[in-house]
Amino acid sequence: SGKELVELKVIWNKNKYDVKFCLDSTGAELKQKIHSLTGLPPAMQKVMFKGLLPEEKTLREIKVTNGAKIMVVGSTINDVLAVNTPKEAAQQEVKAEENKKEPLCRQKFTFTQHRKVLDKGKPDDVMPSVKGVQERLPTVPLSGMYNKSGGKVRLTFKLEQDQLWIGTKERTEKLPMGSIKNVVSEPIEGHEDYHMMAFQLGPTEASYYWVYWVPTQYVDAIKDTVLGKWQYF
Repeated sequence: SGKELVELKVIWNKNKYDVKFCLDSTGAELKQKIHSLTGLPPAMQKVMFKGLLPEEKTLREIKVTNGAKIMVVGSTINDVLAVNTPKEAAQQEVKAEENKKEPLCRQKFTFTQHRKVLDKGKPDDVMPSVKGVQERLPTVPLSGMYNKSGGKVRLTFKLEQDQLWIGTKERTEKLPMGSIKNVVSEPIEGHEDYHMMAFQLGPTEASYYWVYWVPTQYVDAIKDTVLGKWQYF
């Protein structure tokens, strides 16, 4: 029937597929073809050729020529089910995994910064720590801790407002619990009954807000409270 074929390079993830396809086929039909190659359902595909490929137009109409590169963006349904979180979170997970190998206080990006604070020694008004016990959050603010610049910091958990208040001499930051993406902590070397703890306030590691000398008995309660695992009745 004298169908005119065009040779395409379909690129998905790191895979390249050479495809011969009819010029008078539509974008939607091309998506079906890509589905058969990649296993990626059409609904999950973003197909790019000089912008988003229109499904209803033919390849001829959008001026696809021989050797054209067609970019496909999308994840197979298994990938999507595995990561119901945005891409950023997935990348964070990977990062976090890589970082687990190295204790937080040894990681390059923060090592000197941690040392600077820890070398000041234990704050004189630090709260007493209780080893081997997990306690609920106290009703008073947690105080006597340092932040990453070595200034005094206190944490107030405003449960009725669902906020964490981070207070320094200068000001108090009122953060909605839901805006804190993660909480990490680890024991301070040589003082294992206290932890250094970080609240992740943005998408990258640079947005960790570090707090030092958190009494060990509150660490789990803080994580549970901030990350919303704790149900208040």
